[in-house]
Amino acid sequence: MWRWVRQQLYTVWNFVPKNLFEQFRRVANFYFLIIFLVQLMIDTPTSPVTSGLPLFFVITVTAIKQGYEDWLRHISDNEVNGAPVYVVRSGGLVTTRSKNIRVGDIVRVAKNEIFPADLVLLSSDRLDGSCHVTTASLDGETNLKTHVAVPETAVLQTVANLDTLIAVVECQQPEADLYRFMGRMTITQQMEEIVRPLGPESLLLRGARLKNTKEIFGVAVYTGMETKMALNYKSKSQKRSAVEKSMNTFLIIYLIILISEAIISTILKYTWQAEEKWDEPWYNQKTEHQRNSSKILKFISDFLAFLVLYNFIIPISLYVTVELQKFLGSFFIGWDLDLYHEESDEKAQVNTSDLNEELGQVEYVFTDKTGTLTENEMQFRECSINGTKYQEINGRLVSEGPTPDSSEGNLSYLTSLSHLNNLSHLATSSSFRTSPENGTELIKEHDLFFKAVSLCHTVQISSVQTDSIGDGPWQSSFAPAQLEYYASSPDEKALVEAAARFGIVFIGNSGEIMEVKTLGKLERYKLLHILEFDPDRRRMSVIVQAPSGEKLLFVKGAESSVLPECIGGEIEKTRIHVDEFALKGLRTLCMAYRQFTSKEYEEINRRLFEARTALQQREEKLAGVFQFIEKDLILLGATAVEDKLQDKVRETIEALRMAGIKVWVLTGDKHETAVSVSLSCGHFHRTMNILELLNQKSDSECAEKLGQLARRIREDHVIQHGLVVDGTSLSLALREHEKLFMDVCRNCSAVMCCRMAPLQKAKVIRLIKISPEKPITLAIGDGANDVSMIQEAHVGIGIMGKEGRQAARNSDYAIARFKFLSKLLFVHGHFYYIRIATLVQYFFYKNVCFITPQFLYQFYCLFSQQTLYDSVYLTLYNICFTSLPILIYSLLEQHIDPHVLQNKPTLYRDISKNRQLSMKTFLYWTILGFSHAFIFFFGSYFLIGKDTSLLGNGQMFGNWTFGTLVFTVMVITVTAKMALETHFWTWINHLVTWGSILFYFVFSLFYGGILWPFLSSQNMYFVFIQLLSSGYAWFAIILMVVTCLFLDIVKKVFDRQFHPTNIEKAQLTETNSSIKCLDSMCCFSEGETACASIGRMLERVIGRCSPSHVSRSWSASDPFYTNDRSILTLSTMDSSTC
Repeated sequence: MWRWVRQQLYTVWNFVPKNLFEQFRRVANFYFLIIFLVQLMIDTPTSPVTSGLPLFFVITVTAIKQGYEDWLRHISDNEVNGAPVYVVRSGGLVTTRSKNIRVGDIVRVAKNEIFPADLVLLSSDRLDGSCHVTTASLDGETNLKTHVAVPETAVLQTVANLDTLIAVVECQQPEADLYRFMGRMTITQQMEEIVRPLGPESLLLRGARLKNTKEIFGVAVYTGMETKMALNYKSKSQKRSAVEKSMNTFLIIYLIILISEAIISTILKYTWQAEEKWDEPWYNQKTEHQRNSSKILKFISDFLAFLVLYNFIIPISLYVTVELQKFLGSFFIGWDLDLYHEESDEKAQVNTSDLNEELGQVEYVFTDKTGTLTENEMQFRECSINGTKYQEINGRLVSEGPTPDSSEGNLSYLTSLSHLNNLSHLATSSSFRTSPENGTELIKEHDLFFKAVSLCHTVQISSVQTDSIGDGPWQSSFAPAQLEYYASSPDEKALVEAAARFGIVFIGNSGEIMEVKTLGKLERYKLLHILEFDPDRRRMSVIVQAPSGEKLLFVKGAESSVLPECIGGEIEKTRIHVDEFALKGLRTLCMAYRQFTSKEYEEINRRLFEARTALQQREEKLAGVFQFIEKDLILLGATAVEDKLQDKVRETIEALRMAGIKVWVLTGDKHETAVSVSLSCGHFHRTMNILELLNQKSDSECAEKLGQLARRIREDHVIQHGLVVDGTSLSLALREHEKLFMDVCRNCSAVMCCRMAPLQKAKVIRLIKISPEKPITLAIGDGANDVSMIQEAHVGIGIMGKEGRQAARNSDYAIARFKFLSKLLFVHGHFYYIRIATLVQYFFYKNVCFITPQFLYQFYCLFSQQTLYDSVYLTLYNICFTSLPILIYSLLEQHIDPHVLQNKPTLYRDISKNRQLSMKTFLYWTILGFSHAFIFFFGSYFLIGKDTSLLGNGQMFGNWTFGTLVFTVMVITVTAKMALETHFWTWINHLVTWGSILFYFVFSLFYGGILWPFLSSQNMYFVFIQLLSSGYAWFAIILMVVTCLFLDIVKKVFDRQFHPTNIEKAQLTETNSSIKCLDSMCCFSEGETACASIGRMLERVIGRCSPSHVSRSWSASDPFYTNDRSILTLSTMDSSTC
């Protein structure tokens, strides 16, 4: 049984075998392992080192990178498991670590600490054994929840008393449901056993935080990976990007090409050798053993030899280059100052660099609400009292329009109640009137409204804290600075704080007494009954006894549930005001009251007692009594609270929509709260038709409702639709009606799922992942309840917010704010995808160029398996001569300005669906490689194939000179091809591009110009020097390179002129009018000829162009972006900003 939390993938003991297994699942790695073993077993044309050394290098580099990343996860786990905790042992408190907690240990937790395990509450510092906790990191709810201990243990408030406790806790097996717990505690007292039931109200969940309670003692029932929080984690698996899957597909295609070439070569060899003169020529006599050997074995041996000869068509160095590109490229995310949050001093973190390019392929974003879209802060904004609308400005209520005692129109100051105190001192009267006739009555109306706000709630108060209720304008002279409110919902806290600012301060509960200060005068109300909130009634009520003895009912709830029950007050005006508040995205509640006679209250009290003590159908009976009580109400008004959104959330969601990304909100919050936030953040639009799938009780009911929704969508196909679904209905929909549910979701512009358990979030994402379209998904959240969906999605992003670091630790990327998501996707994701897509295609292209001449050469050497290139060139081609230009390109390339990408999210659509790695693009690069290879080989062959003397002394070129000529043209061409693909030039690009060609020449001169004593044979001695001494060879090299690149340039110019992509149009616009030098070597502005473009390209090749020369501007008349003028000018881009 695990007593500690474990998120790392490897241990010291299983790292080597498990990592090797993961790496050899890759096609290229497994293939090269087979080739290496073949080279060891049979006589092959090339040394085993040519395959073994690159393979060892790739495996080692990848293992180091993945080991380092897992080591960071290991450190994170140790931080959690090593947290200090206090445990009761041997009559005293012992300090230990959280990983050492055992089931049955009594643990002490102090205020504001996180519970280290799932604990059954034994006692607290309160006499009734209650405590308050917040589960924001588990279910996303910031409300305060009350938990209670059984009476027999609640009195055991000291360590000494707890050490004498003899009890047995029996409970169910660990399960993931956060809201379900069944058990019982058998307590032995004075030789008598007392059995008490245990439910969710007794269980303190690991990850929750103790609030408003000095300390508690609890007994551990679930620890480590058996806690409910850990069971809601999805087991972490190795994520693979769409690009890597495409690479494997391309590798299989190239493997088929390789096997085909090997089979063709083997068959042609034996066809050629069917003639006796070629089977055993006089200069190559067979041995007796060779004549008597099995022809089948000889055929297999020859096939394997050709396989080894051509094996470099599979680019093993592709993987190590990709690994390096991902690892090094991930640092740019952490270095990006635009992703740095100054207030929290947090920068973006990369936990898994394997998914960088996946950021450019996202089609669905699944986001948590609380702490991800919002700041977890509610603020009172406006209210409507007796038909007059007010808003808070600098701690005062400002009325809009005339008030009953004012003939003036706009914005007359009502002021705080304290400012009206000079009109008449407000005391609790024996009657409350709804039609004020003078200033005193006006005060009474507002007094009664804010008294309802201050009494109708479940707010708790901490007097231990020294923090004030507010600062600056929020601070009231009547609000005691030492009070701190904890509420059952965040808007309750905001309303009680607002009432305190306006002179009616809730002081706290003392038993059944609720204390309120009205304009500095203390009043005590006796709390008689609380009618709890439930989603069916959508309201809550309290019955209190006023100081004068009257029995009052105060009701607070949604306007749809309160207004129909009202018989008095300004109902229509308030309804209009509520609609206006909702249009602003504010959360609204209506306040009403009712006064009972003594006889009415006796009847109500009797009915409530009977319903609450009923053993059968208790919920139905309570609902009936609540309905009987909450009627004939007098409307007081309405409140409007803003759930403060994070900065630029609305703009970010809108940008995601423009980029073609669908946004789903998955939250554990209530339906009303979630919809309100969705409206305020722009996830739902006011013009959107909101469809609801809520409170479904059975499969048949759910299927019928889904059918109705599908028909509505078909009938109203012009209107945009939004879908709201709760957790219960979602479970039914996913059980039997997945296809119908998915059809409804696909036709909705936005989907919001509320009351979601953590594992349900993961199930929804999995449902989308395995749908026929197989879209790329991204999940973003900030709490432990979001870990499952973060791990399930293709890309998981954690918000480093106020709910701990569980999400950030278990994510692939971590950012401080939701708004940073736009740059992460539109800029970094776009760049990473373009870079790695070009890298993959380029590697296949240059390896086709490399091996195809080897295949063609066999037709001219009787398929004798003679190599065209020297073994050193074979080994160093991918490692040294052509590796750096593409690596630097994949790190620094910016084919378009980052500001344009971020401000034009529609450009994101151009790279979606893995377009840059489509089969069409792959075939283009492959055919290009074959065509260039034919030019290399036959161009060289026509130059020296007729035994022509090309040297001044009459000496002719030999076999190694021919191969070296082909190799030289190839190195220059593929490097120049990389230069053609580069749009953003820095001094590093120039250094590695032209430096690679220079390095090849210098290396070849030294390698072939000196007799190296440690080499047994040196076929290349003086070959390269002899080649370069021929003017014909230089002419041939230049001619072949220009021929290869000219065709490619013509195609690029033609495509950009007649079939430009949106990105290419943006490049043209970006460099329009004031351009001095092209940002792309093959891009030209409208109205220019191709010759002018090529002329400037040649200028760039010889080094007369740099990024610092490029002036970027945005034309207001640009036809491509007619609807967005967010960028009018862009500053000059300097190479140092790369």
